[in-house]
Amino acid sequence: MADLKAFAEQLVNLSVKEVNELAQILKEQYGIEPAAAAVAVAAPAAGGAAAEEEKSSFDVILKSAGASKLAVVKLVKELAGLGLKEAKELVDGAPSTVKEGLAKADAEGLKKQLEEAGAEVELK
Repeated sequence: MADLKAFAEQLVNLSVKEVNELAQILKEQYGIEPAAAAVAVAAPAAGGAAAEEEKSSFDVILKSAGASKLAVVKLVKELAGLGLKEAKELVDGAPSTVKEGLAKADAEGLKKQLEEAGAEVELK
């Protein structure tokens, strides 16, 4: 039981990049796909992790609509304040920027909403 608690603690403390790598391994080696689409994480800037922590403005990039394109189009329409046609064009043109210059918390919240709709998203 102690081993499982230690393992659970390790899982909880994984970075987003490590979680995505774990999801990829589970998919490739064991055929297990996570419920939400994997998130593509931008490579750290030349300054490393410290430079990424200091960043205060983020862009939300839609990489793919995933399997639920209609849900993603509707959500992009709502979040970006676009018409249905413009939202569909943005989704069809992925990778494309949904929102620019957001605070980290706002960008992560938007990313989470898009992921829940089935999209693949990246923060830059």
